[in-house]
Amino acid sequence: MFKNNKKSALRILIILVRLFFRKYPSALFVLKWLFITLITGGLIGSASAFFLQTLDWATNFRENRLWLITFLPLGGFLVGLMYHYFGKDVEAGNNLLIETIHEPGKIIPLKMAPFVYLGTIITHFFGGSAGREGTALQMAGAIADQFSKSFKLSSDDRKILIISAIAAGFGSVFGTPIAGAIFGLEVFLVGRLKYNALFPAISAAIIADLVTKLWNTHHSHYRIEFIPEISFLNILYAIVAGIFFGICAATFSKTIHKAGYLFKSKIKHPPFRPLIGGIIVASAVFLTGTTIYIGLGIPTIVDSFEHQLPAYDFALKMIFTIITLAAGFKGGEVTPLFFIGATLGNALGYFIPLPIAVLAGMGFVAVFAGATNTPIACSIMAIELFGNEFGVYAAIACVVSYLFSGSNSIYKSQIIGEPKNNRFLKDIGKKLSEL
Repeated sequence: MFKNNKKSALRILIILVRLFFRKYPSALFVLKWLFITLITGGLIGSASAFFLQTLDWATNFRENRLWLITFLPLGGFLVGLMYHYFGKDVEAGNNLLIETIHEPGKIIPLKMAPFVYLGTIITHFFGGSAGREGTALQMAGAIADQFSKSFKLSSDDRKILIISAIAAGFGSVFGTPIAGAIFGLEVFLVGRLKYNALFPAISAAIIADLVTKLWNTHHSHYRIEFIPEISFLNILYAIVAGIFFGICAATFSKTIHKAGYLFKSKIKHPPFRPLIGGIIVASAVFLTGTTIYIGLGIPTIVDSFEHQLPAYDFALKMIFTIITLAAGFKGGEVTPLFFIGATLGNALGYFIPLPIAVLAGMGFVAVFAGATNTPIACSIMAIELFGNEFGVYAAIACVVSYLFSGSNSIYKSQIIGEPKNNRFLKDIGKKLSEL
């Protein structure tokens, strides 16, 4: 009797579950991706925590032993050798992730994760000017893609998996999960979003960020003590600042690609490129007599929110970063772009009458927005980092920077899904030709 009742209850439960999934098919989608992102997000969050903690150790170790910068050329040569002989198939880095989203091919080799990790630690240990987001994204993409076969994912599902991995890597390395989710959706196709990846991206980013924090990993904090009220004049100031940020972003993107081409065309043997680049950067450090333009540059970013800095800081950081990354060192462009944007905003404080912390905050996200064509993600990032009240200023600066950066990007594999202002320019062109 009891067994029969148990069987009947089980049958009723199965029927109810089937009816539920027929009426709400999205529930199955949510459960599927929640399961996948619990696994991938947990692994990516753990990898980000390990990376961030060892990166802090490498940075502190170098800053207490500045003679290590002398060996930057040797470190670059080692990175060059490693990728030339063993890592040619993963050398494309973030561009390989974007290409896989557009046209899924072979599974991203797992070795991408340890290769980019070692390359980045070596870069920072010896004093290169680089970031950390590139490393986090590549580690995340390589880890997540290993599950494509295990979960028997379709081509479209695999695209979603890589997008969610990018979201998890970005969100966990900066402590901004919602911005990370939107960045994953926004970065590979300019002007369009892939909404069927929205839940997986958000889920993966939040889980990865939580896991990173569970490992007692700390993120950098920046303060904007006073945010002025929104007024027509302040909006105008934000637009003017956004124009400068967009031009700066375009300049960075163009120059880093040209510098990379120059290194490749002039130095035929790849391991010699970071060797030569290391010599240039190390020499520049000793000539300038300061280390503020190498590594992540977090202390200077913090200072840019607090007091007026030399107006040339952003330009020198740009030069150091372009040489480092164009030569073949590993890391990322985003944290240096935070530095460049924040110090450029600080410099604009010499003639734009807004608090320097507000200008630095706008530059922090807007130069990044222009260089990666991700204005929505960067606007949300500003809210996560600086608070809701800063949202309007950040959004104005990010959108204007995005527009004024043109068709440039630090990622060569980005595809333009929707031109920024093409129709408007065509209309203007027609009117001018009629005159």
